[in-house]
Amino acid sequence: MKLIDVATDRRVTIAMATVAVVLFGLVALSRLNVTLLPDLSYPTLTVRTELTGAAPQEIETLLTRAIEEGVGVVRGVRKVRSVSRAGQSDVILEFSWGTQMDLAAVEVREKLDLLQLPLTATRPLLLRFDPGSEPVVRIALVERESRDATSPAAGAESRGATARPRPAPLRFADDTDRLRQLRRLADEQLRTGLEAIEGVAAVKVSGGLEEEIQVLVDQQRLAQLGLGIEQVAARIRAENVNLSGGRLEQGSERFLVRTVNEFRSVQQMADSIVASQNGQSVFLRDIAEVKRGFREREAITRLDGAESIEIGLYREGDANTVRVAGNIADRLTLLQRSLPSNLELVVINDQSVFISAAIQQVRSAALLGGLLAILVLYGFLRNFRATVIVGLAIPVSVIGTFLLMFATDITLNIMSLGGIALAVGLLVDNAIVVLENVVRHREQGRDVLEAARRGTREVASAVTAATLTSIAVFFPMVFITGVAGQLFRDQALTVTFALLFSLLVALTLIPMLASLRANSRHSEEPDTAGTPNRVTRALAGLLRQCRRAGAGVAWLTGRVAHVLLVWPCQGLLAGVARVYAPLLDWSLRHRAAVLLLAGGCFAATMLLVPRLGTELIPQFSQGEFAVEIRLQPGSPLARTDEALAALQQIAARQPEIALTYSVAGTGNRLDASPVDAGEHTGTLNVRLTGTAAARERAVINRMRSELDAIPGIQYEFRQPELLSFATPLEVEISGFDLEQINGVAEQVRSLLARQDRFSDVRTTVEGGNPEIQIIFDHERAARLGLMVRDIADRVVSSVRGDVATRYTWRDREIDVLVRSIDSRQASLAELRGLIVNPGSARPVPLEAVADIRVATGPAEIRRVDQSRVALVSASLTEGDLGSAVEALRGELAGLVLPAGVGLQVAGQSEEMTEALRSMQFTLLMAVFLVYLVMASQFESLVHPFVILFTIPLALVGAVLALYLTGTTLNVVAFIGIIMLAGIVVNNAIVLVDFINQLREQGLEKIEAIRQAGSVRLRPILMTTLTTVLGLMPMAVGLGEGAEIRAPMAIAVIGGLLVSTLLTLVVIPVVYSLLDVRPRRAAGPAPIAEPGT
Repeated sequence: MKLIDVATDRRVTIAMATVAVVLFGLVALSRLNVTLLPDLSYPTLTVRTELTGAAPQEIETLLTRAIEEGVGVVRGVRKVRSVSRAGQSDVILEFSWGTQMDLAAVEVREKLDLLQLPLTATRPLLLRFDPGSEPVVRIALVERESRDATSPAAGAESRGATARPRPAPLRFADDTDRLRQLRRLADEQLRTGLEAIEGVAAVKVSGGLEEEIQVLVDQQRLAQLGLGIEQVAARIRAENVNLSGGRLEQGSERFLVRTVNEFRSVQQMADSIVASQNGQSVFLRDIAEVKRGFREREAITRLDGAESIEIGLYREGDANTVRVAGNIADRLTLLQRSLPSNLELVVINDQSVFISAAIQQVRSAALLGGLLAILVLYGFLRNFRATVIVGLAIPVSVIGTFLLMFATDITLNIMSLGGIALAVGLLVDNAIVVLENVVRHREQGRDVLEAARRGTREVASAVTAATLTSIAVFFPMVFITGVAGQLFRDQALTVTFALLFSLLVALTLIPMLASLRANSRHSEEPDTAGTPNRVTRALAGLLRQCRRAGAGVAWLTGRVAHVLLVWPCQGLLAGVARVYAPLLDWSLRHRAAVLLLAGGCFAATMLLVPRLGTELIPQFSQGEFAVEIRLQPGSPLARTDEALAALQQIAARQPEIALTYSVAGTGNRLDASPVDAGEHTGTLNVRLTGTAAARERAVINRMRSELDAIPGIQYEFRQPELLSFATPLEVEISGFDLEQINGVAEQVRSLLARQDRFSDVRTTVEGGNPEIQIIFDHERAARLGLMVRDIADRVVSSVRGDVATRYTWRDREIDVLVRSIDSRQASLAELRGLIVNPGSARPVPLEAVADIRVATGPAEIRRVDQSRVALVSASLTEGDLGSAVEALRGELAGLVLPAGVGLQVAGQSEEMTEALRSMQFTLLMAVFLVYLVMASQFESLVHPFVILFTIPLALVGAVLALYLTGTTLNVVAFIGIIMLAGIVVNNAIVLVDFINQLREQGLEKIEAIRQAGSVRLRPILMTTLTTVLGLMPMAVGLGEGAEIRAPMAIAVIGGLLVSTLLTLVVIPVVYSLLDVRPRRAAGPAPIAEPGT
């Protein structure tokens, strides 16, 4: 090959090219973004529309159905789901994977613009779900004295502690004043300081008390004066205005004309004139109470039991999570110094902590794996220089990979770095095969340059085929659909890049370094310099002493390495060689027995597959979890907060818990996931002192046993979801009759609750929201000259109120809400007496024209593909997802369903089935591509078929390894099995290629098999051990993010070990049976000496 000649002839050129790749690779590494996972762009859009005050049934009729029909015809939509709640409609569009979401969003927006929705409904908001939309950092602003001094988080989480004097403490009159001032401080000072941080897209503040100017109108006074509440609101809006009147010139001066009429105080607003009666001015204070108040609270947030203000910081879409979090931490240090001394900022959640720890674990695993691989190399090669040459393949290939990652916009995440850690053991394979062959030629007496050229040429075809077969396996992973495809795309590309660089290094850098001793330019002529003086002799003596000391240290290190590395490796090689030669001879004489034994092992192992269990993705253990609770619909926010306070007391008794943070109500969320919402819902977030999964499960079990004793609370434990927002198990009951659907849902819920393997069983069917229904008497209203629509609008204005204007105070704008009924203190009698015809001589109360009754409506109405559904969800306490689904389907088969009601199992099980089906197809495609590459390389249809026998042998080892370690067959483990298809054939390629070379030289088939097995035993053992040891740190499964790394490494290690042992025996047997080529006539061929 000309490339090899160039590498050995133009060594400086190769060296400079290598330096350039390393330099630009390091520059690219410094500019790569750091994230936890690849960009999981879920093909999902959510259309969110609000109609304040509407019940779920009205939301379904007026909004949801119309939107479903309008957007359901968009190209690429595979499923339409919706949730209709009080005042809000969420229509979720699920698209096929690979859909161009930007174009889909434009088309959805076009369809929405054509809809005729109620005028009082908000404009539909189009949101795209992305797991990255969770806040990068969540902070709590809390009064220091209000937190328990013994709290584990007190002080420990505070940022920016400093000895510099801080402002004087804030004084609070009471709890209300404290919450008001804290919220004002967060809105005015902290929000503006945090929004300016580079990479921060939005800052959301929730909790505390938001100020509002409330105008509570006396409807009796309004009726006496003949005024309507709409007139009052319009007059306030007209009075509170500043306008520009243009410019006025007088002489040499020019004046700006302005009408200054905005309210400067609440008293001035109360003194404004709203009407004139009989020449008398009617002031606002005469007909209404004007006061400073607070908005209706949407959330109550508490940190370790103390009420606090939450600040959520969201990153920009392309921002580096770790860098943004670092910038936030620096800014928090400055903000903490500017806060009053009795306030502190506590970091509740920081995504970068887990990301940094998980990525550091992957880096450590890759470095440790690379070190172990190099040590094994030294043990086999017994040559420090040769070991260094092969060891250079790892850093050069990895750094070159960073260059291609930067070019293709791949981030540094668990999956891409996991691909590099996986590739570390593979990167040296090509270099080992090349250098081992070069060393073998040197041992046969050839000079350095000739050994480098001939040794590289002999194996160039084999290493190229081996690399291409690996790439043929990894590259199709890019086309896996579903969550698995999004997750493993980065890893597949990263491994592909690394393997390409390793092939280039093996064919250029390795022979170049191996030939460095040739053609030395140093002259051997004797030195003709003059006699050295005293200084020179003294320096020479010092150098000799240093050389002796260095030689002594090197000798001692070499002896230690010899004892610890060389003796075990050489002993292993010698032992295997002694056993392998007679074993190979026996196998070639008893070929049928060998094939039957191998087939029996494969069949017996496949019987273990159903016992492995299946699941979608292993759950991350991040050292934190959340408890979501639901009270009876209609429960006020204060009661939900009380329930969370009791839950926090339970958590406080657990010694493993470091911090608790609760949110009662909806809070402020940016994500479009249709999560449970409402004043009757709440969440308690718990952070543990460590990330051990066993500790996390123990705490959850203890808290679950105490929660079971609290009546009236539904609860569910959740770990942070990074890959999917579907619960592990969902049963979907569909139909049109809500009563029938609810009845079946209750049967399914009872069925799941009776089984021990299921926990956190919940149903979307609830008792319903208590509501006051106003049913108008159209005939009576018509006799009184009233329009039903006008009456309904007046009810809305009186109960919900209208924001008439905004009051400017301290550079802030505060809503001015006008209404006649305070919804937080009103009674049903007050609503019945609402005057519906202000301005008439005879006031008419609402009860005179309408029937007012208290009823219960559905809490929410869910729909899938325009059919009403109820969902029953559950989590698993034991066993795997696959077996649980099968058991559940068996139980559900016994249910008798009413006519028109359907039932199916959904949730993560649906995604798991789709992902596993996609990967089975990918495995078959990978095997086919491997065959294509090998057939092209060998110019034979038989030899690639022989090599493919290693794949079922690898499955034996992979299944055994998963079974013995108790690992389920999940997406990650399946990816490892697919990888095996490209990895395990490498050893067979090297073996079959050398057999063919010996036969080309004229050796008989059986003799060529024997000699090839003896010669290739050492490189096969070396490549196997380096790959296995390179993956061993990942397989151990320690540290953050280990759950998603370990199954893949376990499958690859088990498959590679077993396939190597069987390949050395089975492949020669299959070759001897299938290869029927006649022996070529040739002269006496030199017998290759076995490597030692």
